[in-house]
Amino acid sequence: MRIGVLARAAGVSVPTIRYYESAGLLTPPGRQGGQRIYGGEDLKALRLIRHCRELDFSIDETREILASVQRRLPCSETKTYAEKHLGSIRKKIAELRALEATVAALVSGCEATCSGSAAPDCVILQAGVANCG
Repeated sequence: MRIGVLARAAGVSVPTIRYYESAGLLTPPGRQGGQRIYGGEDLKALRLIRHCRELDFSIDETREILASVQRRLPCSETKTYAEKHLGSIRKKIAELRALEATVAALVSGCEATCSGSAAPDCVILQAGVANCG
């Protein structure tokens, strides 16, 4: 199948396929009449790549997962990648919760102290200036 057909079948754009090829996730296919020709295995790989990316695995993690599937390694290999990724997600969530608390406190401080005053007097901006010095 040609690249446009593959893109539609996998639900991605043609530039995405080219990017995945340049990133080493997809093997550049053979050509026929100057056009790339893909097979069913390429579609399977592309669907797996898309799924991994939807789960926010990095390109490198996706490459490792794809390789483990292609080498038919035990599922425990993929589970190891997923456990590591889950740890990263949990860390990001904790960081976002801390950020949320900080911003919420600034918003509350602004509501309490600077309603209607000039922007340079805003508690939110003052906190930024205080942290810069």
